[in-house]
Amino acid sequence: MDACRESAGFYDVTDLLTADAFAPHQALAAQLLAHATEGDDGSHDLAHIHRVFRNAMRIHAGEGGDAEVLVASVLLHDCVAVKKNSPLRSQASRLAAEKASGILVELGWPQKKITAVAHAVLTHSFSAKIPPETLEAKILQDADRLDAIGMVGVARCFYIAGRMGSGLYHPGDPGADHRPLDDRRYAIDHFPAKLLKLSDGFQTDTGRKLAEERHQRLQQFLTLFRDEI
Repeated sequence: MDACRESAGFYDVTDLLTADAFAPHQALAAQLLAHATEGDDGSHDLAHIHRVFRNAMRIHAGEGGDAEVLVASVLLHDCVAVKKNSPLRSQASRLAAEKASGILVELGWPQKKITAVAHAVLTHSFSAKIPPETLEAKILQDADRLDAIGMVGVARCFYIAGRMGSGLYHPGDPGADHRPLDDRRYAIDHFPAKLLKLSDGFQTDTGRKLAEERHQRLQQFLTLFRDEI
């Protein structure tokens, strides 16, 4: 299987991304990176974890918070993989929070910090619909959602649609003017169904400012896409 993936041009992102990429928290990353992802979903791989880390650090610089709790939450927020079209999708963050707690217990973390990480992981998910209550949880949610909008969000949307076997758009009614939105069948439906709503729910001032620009990019892409079809 590995030989087939290599011949087809696939690569393992772990060969390209090490703990040093998470400086100044490389020591913590060295402990947790092995647990950060599972499965073969390129929209939730280590590159995604690294982008969320960078987003989180930008927000943390403006908002503060416990950096150790935040970085651990970033590194472990996708430690359980559940497919987008799975009936268990809404439980993904709960499963990840439980797994993250177990990992940190084994590392000897104090219970107070384990609880803080678990809460951040639990509440980061759009599907879970659980409001974050701590600053670290709010930053993680904002950092993760930043990666779902803008040009990276566009790329991830179509990548996931391809994995699910979705079409690009409904050829007779691409704007869903006379039909209900169905983002499991049509990738472009995911924009009004979810992506264009995300910027309204950011939790921190810094996150909201970063989201505004990426939201505009989403709108620009959708305008240009509709023009071409």
